[in-house]
Amino acid sequence: MIPQPAYDVAIAGAGLIGLSLALELHARGASVAVFDTARPMRQTSIAAAGMLAADDPHNPAALHGLSTYSIALYPAFLDRIATLSGISVPFQTSTTIQHLDDGTTRLLAENSIDPRQLGPAVLHAARQTGITLHEDAHQVEIHELPNGIHVRPLHGPALLARQLVHASGAWFQGPPAVVKPRKGQMLRVRLPSILALHEVHRSQTIYIVPRTQGPQAGTALIGATDEDAGFDLSTHPADLDRLRTLAANLLPALAPTEDAPQVEAWAGLRPGTPDDLPLLGRLPHSARRWAATGHYRNGILLAPATAAVLADLLEGKLPAVDLRPFSTARF
Repeated sequence: MIPQPAYDVAIAGAGLIGLSLALELHARGASVAVFDTARPMRQTSIAAAGMLAADDPHNPAALHGLSTYSIALYPAFLDRIATLSGISVPFQTSTTIQHLDDGTTRLLAENSIDPRQLGPAVLHAARQTGITLHEDAHQVEIHELPNGIHVRPLHGPALLARQLVHASGAWFQGPPAVVKPRKGQMLRVRLPSILALHEVHRSQTIYIVPRTQGPQAGTALIGATDEDAGFDLSTHPADLDRLRTLAANLLPALAPTEDAPQVEAWAGLRPGTPDDLPLLGRLPHSARRWAATGHYRNGILLAPATAAVLADLLEGKLPAVDLRPFSTARF
């Protein structure tokens, strides 16, 4: 007897994209299993600055529709997380000063969020549902069968699902094999007493994102490098010094290390594609495998919209946003 799928959807990747999709599918009545080769929310999801930068002029123009759709979904997204987890995730800022190449600035109505608050809340929300979560699922073998997708890790239980969504970020291997890790080094500094910072400052080369609430209040993130360095997560003093210098060009009070001491530094791996646009949709030459990856700098911003449009596709519905720019077959 051929075994029947135990789950409607399996999701590879327990970062923000994967768990947001799992929560959306669960809310629509689907049975969902999520598996990850590491611990959930330990990689890119909590390494980001958290700008919901739908109107960043340096984003690809094709991203704007999906970005504005995601912004509209964000209040309900945070409400769902708070209801399930009991954890409210506040917006850290509500405005951004965009520094343009000609020396002028624009004031943008744009929120930011702390991924280190959002990530644990999303994970706790998922644990409160009927979503099955497999952690540390090393050396996973995936086989497409006539009636479903068979997922077998080296250790732990195997599972069978009707559909599989790859949401593993920079670790997605394809096909299409176009997602590459783009390393970003960042640092966090304590704000000097003379700088009461309540808005984001951003140019094409640097951003400064203050934390106004929670355990990081009174500090600001400065980022980020953009490196083709594979899966290397090391940080380098020379690169961090350059980031601080660029930040001080916008806010000179950040230059003196004695007034704005470094609190920590880290690196994250953005999932980049050749055109800086995500892969959203069914994978080529497969009836049951889908992609939700390649979000590059905008994973935090695009999580609610990605969850909504992928859930629509899996249900056979027409998404609210034209997904042709994000087709998995474009490469």
